Amino acid sequence: MVKFVDTNSEKPWQLTTRRQASALKLVNIKEPVLVSGTDGVGTKLKLAFAMDKHDTIGIDAVAMCVNDVLAQGAEPLVFLDYVAQGKTRPEVVEAIVSGVAEGCRQAGCALVGGETAEMPGMYAEGEYDIAGYTTGVVEKSKLIDGTKVKVGDVLVGIASTGVHSNGFSLVRKIFSDNGLDLFKAYPELGTDEPLGLVALTPTRIYVKQVLDVIHSLDVHGVAHITGGGFDENIPRILHEGQGIEVHEGTWEILPIFRFLEKYGKIPHREMFNIFNMGIGMVLAMDAAQAGEAIDILAQHGDRASVIGKVTDRPGVDI
Repeated sequence: MVKFVDTNSEKPWQLTTRRQASALKLVNIKEPVLVSGTDGVGTKLKLAFAMDKHDTIGIDAVAMCVNDVLAQGAEPLVFLDYVAQGKTRPEVVEAIVSGVAEGCRQAGCALVGGETAEMPGMYAEGEYDIAGYTTGVVEKSKLIDGTKVKVGDVLVGIASTGVHSNGFSLVRKIFSDNGLDLFKAYPELGTDEPLGLVALTPTRIYVKQVLDVIHSLDVHGVAHITGGGFDENIPRILHEGQGIEVHEGTWEILPIFRFLEKYGKIPHREMFNIFNMGIGMVLAMDAAQAGEAIDILAQHGDRASVIGKVTDRPGVDI
């Protein structure tokens, strides 16, 4: 019998049967559409190695997958992970998997298995790689594919927790070029935490709160702000001839982005083409429903605001 880990259980490692796990999400869905996604964490791992901190990287791996399927309105059902090392370090694997389990709890999906590979000669000592896979489900009639997005829709931006899991090759270069100490706290960051821990802040998982909005209101499009920032991700939900107008100042640009802009000497506008700039997910919807969406998100502890609108001018105007 195939066994599933029910992350909704009070005992997070309690095993349940396939029938029980499936029943968690498939009840009352008449025409299910399965949406799958797979992703990794990228070179953010290099910071985890440098800080010898591995308990949040698993959250990132889950987030990158489940947030992507969420962009189609799908609720994640299951998650699997893949971890590879040159030589297995049990304490590191335990920390990684604890993060994966926490990510699955936050997403409300079941951790059903995975693979831990030992590959001598493939990785430097102390290094590893991690990737994940998820499958979610959505009622066919409620699939979000951007076809309903129209000129005049507003963009509700939901706050990110930091850099999330994209752009870390550049982040690490900025740190290295400026001789920045990962174990030092910098006043510009507005926290007593060292730079390395600020950069390792795990990616926000938006599943439960965004699904709450989707189930309550008419969401026309969803964009997960990953690599390529605003310029590459939001236009994916648009039609030919449409563009977006973003109103900077309607949300908080987190200190880490000001920090990277300063030390990296990156043009301000270019920052929006690289990083999430404090917005991890964007919902396109009718302006009349935006206030209620923001209220729902606030109930989940998320800061959100109207950050712009859909226009009839192709391109991204910030």
